[in-house]
Amino acid sequence: MVLTASTMLQLGTAAPRFQLPDVVSGQLISLETFRDRKALLVMFICQHCPFVKHVQNELAQLSQDYSENGLGIVAISANDVANYPNDSPENLKKMAEDLSFDFPVCYDATQAVAQRYTAACTPDFFLFDGDRVLVYRGQLDDSRPSSGVPVTGQDLRAALNAVLSNQPVDSNQKPSIGCNIKWKPGNEPAYFGAS
Repeated sequence: MVLTASTMLQLGTAAPRFQLPDVVSGQLISLETFRDRKALLVMFICQHCPFVKHVQNELAQLSQDYSENGLGIVAISANDVANYPNDSPENLKKMAEDLSFDFPVCYDATQAVAQRYTAACTPDFFLFDGDRVLVYRGQLDDSRPSSGVPVTGQDLRAALNAVLSNQPVDSNQKPSIGCNIKWKPGNEPAYFGAS
């Protein structure tokens, strides 16, 4: 495990386009899937990462708490399954079903979408407003595995509350910390390891 911080993509960036299969339904998911949503949360996660496991119940709760308020959510996993088979689409599907995720969980086989988003770690969060402009990229909260700090989703929830009520999101944002995305050999992007 390599402890890695989010790259902190520049606020104001337009949401990179994608089209990926949902591991549960098989349907293709894209930005257009969420065209009627007031905001879109794109989360890079995986099945095996202890940082994701630490917050996975809060991820399910976020969807329950905000979906009726106009939030769209999509989770994407881009890990190299040849070397990390626990993150295969089949295992992602089991994770989604076991946790009752009510949002799509997609698999980025080429890792191109993760690279477009400059995703670096799991979990890595990108929140876009109704115009699909980046307003938040940072941590869920201050909790980490074995930290003793409870998982509340405080930082991300503050951003969600602001954007869904058409208020400005505080630009003072802390990077997410987690396991590095498991890039395929030779596929590591230039930004990998950036802080």
